[in-house]
Amino acid sequence: MKIELQQIATVKSPFCNLENMPVQPKGAKDTYATIEFKEKYQEGLKDLDGFSHVYLIYYFHKIKKTSLSVVPFNDLTNTSRGVFSTRTPMHPNSIGLSVVELVSVENNIVTIKGIDILDGTPLLDIKPYIENFDKIDTPTKSGWMRSSSDDVSLKRSDDRFIK
Repeated sequence: MKIELQQIATVKSPFCNLENMPVQPKGAKDTYATIEFKEKYQEGLKDLDGFSHVYLIYYFHKIKKTSLSVVPFNDLTNTSRGVFSTRTPMHPNSIGLSVVELVSVENNIVTIKGIDILDGTPLLDIKPYIENFDKIDTPTKSGWMRSSSDDVSLKRSDDRFIK
C-alpha cells in the first residue's frame, strides 16, 4: 500500500523556533496566524467562513526523530509514556492536529487564532469543527494527564524534540 499526502498550504505563524513555543493551542489562545493555500485549492475554501473553529492537520517538518516512549511536556510526574498516549510530535508519522478559531477566509488566505504551530509548517488538511459531530459533553477519562488548564496554558517547549 502506498500512501501519498500533498501539502495544500503553509502555516505562517510568529513561532520561528521550536524552543519556548506553546505546546498546545490553549497556550496560544491570543496568537494569530495565517494559512496560505496553494491557489489550486482556493475553491475548496468556499463556505468555510461559516464555521467558528477548524481542525488543522499538518506535518511536523522539523522533527528529526521518532520514539515509542516519550516524557510529555504536561506530565507532572515526568514519567516516560507510550507515544500513542501523548500529543508529542514524535509519533512515527509526525502528523499534528490542532483545533483553532477561524477568524477569516479571504481568497486563498485563512486567518486563525489560537495557534501553536511552527512557521512554515506544511498543512495537509483543514476540516470544520462541528459541535453536533465533535463535542463530547462529559469525557470521563484523561489517562495520565493531571495538568490543570492553567498549567497547559503556561507550558512551553524545550529542546527535547529537536536534539
